[in-house]
Amino acid sequence: MDCVTSDANVAGPSEWGGRPEVGVGPWEGPWPNDERYDPELLAEGDRRNVVDAYRYWRREAIVADMDTRRHPFHVAIENWQHDHNIGTVVRTANAFAAAAVHIVGKRRWNRRGAMVTDRYQHLHHHPTVDGLVEFARARALPLVAVDNTTGAEPLETAELPRECVLLFGQEGPGLSVEAQEAAELVVSIAQFGTTRSINAGVAAGIVMHTWVRQHADVANAW
Repeated sequence: MDCVTSDANVAGPSEWGGRPEVGVGPWEGPWPNDERYDPELLAEGDRRNVVDAYRYWRREAIVADMDTRRHPFHVAIENWQHDHNIGTVVRTANAFAAAAVHIVGKRRWNRRGAMVTDRYQHLHHHPTVDGLVEFARARALPLVAVDNTTGAEPLETAELPRECVLLFGQEGPGLSVEAQEAAELVVSIAQFGTTRSINAGVAAGIVMHTWVRQHADVANAW
């Protein structure tokens, strides 16, 4: 059954600032007879950062449902120097329903920017670029590197593969030589100001949205 939230289940203004509280309060009325729903959330309310369709759902149920909706592109980002943008990349990948996010290099990353979306997003770790390449080739996924290098194809005119891995470098040094050599396509983002590069998290969002514009069925968006 679909999760339909009545007006009675929507939280009203909070005591501070008159703003509506995020999420919904305890379920009012008979509880739904559906194993996707979490009894604790039904009893106490659901203040999580999820769309309304998933209110009161168990985490495992949300992930399972998302697995039926995910797009066939993956996102990978190099993390040799503890890049602080990874949380933002994960959050954006979740918003665009990426198949998975791959962290290449150091395993640890700052999850604050992910805003707990990593709970619902498949994550993989590869100690080296070779590990990512092996993963991609086993699934016939071309690597699309994003870097403002000589010879890169402008993203604005490039046709991104429907099934692929979008590969981003870390803030500052950009993509490693190994990553650039492994890529089957390199695209760049047009810039018109004084800086030679833009924030890695921003770049990831731009490229993912380009993929969505080219391949996604926007009628299935929330």
